[in-house]
Amino acid sequence: MPASEVSAEAIAARLAAAGLPTRVKEHARHTAIEAEVPEEISAESWQEALEAVADADRFGLLATRQNARTLWAVVRKAVPQTGDVGGPGHQR
Repeated sequence: MPASEVSAEAIAARLAAAGLPTRVKEHARHTAIEAEVPEEISAESWQEALEAVADADRFGLLATRQNARTLWAVVRKAVPQTGDVGGPGHQR
């Protein structure tokens, strides 16, 4: 099993263990993990969730006007080549 798949599964398992309903979506270049954040969440569960997504290549929180919150993480399937690094300032 590729390391990226192991990492994505571990993140999803940790989010589920923190009590967040979790979805995993496979894409060509990455695996996306999404977890619905309930309106009421304990500080401990929130801390566990943040520690889980910190292991991803990218992560964030999507909030809507209807008070829905989705914590998301992305794990790349391949290591980016030199010069193919995105981020602040799109480093080259």
